[in-house]
Amino acid sequence: MQGEAIESTLKERLFDSDDEFRRLAMEHKSHSERLEQLSVKPFLNDSEKLEEVTLKKKKLHLKDQMQSIINRYREAFSG
Repeated sequence: MQGEAIESTLKERLFDSDDEFRRLAMEHKSHSERLEQLSVKPFLNDSEKLEEVTLKKKKLHLKDQMQSIINRYREAFSG
């Protein structure tokens, strides 16, 4: 539980101080919101299905990029 709190605090600090992290986080949130809109539809047409898959892949890539920034930050300040 404590590790999650530290991770959350670190993300908040990076959001406030790192332009790249903030941009990635905002784009990730935007994709999440669009996926939420798609998830409430009773069915998706072919275009929406493709959009859903594409957004999920983009979200995952953004998450990986944000984690990379977090890891760099930890390495820089742990030694």
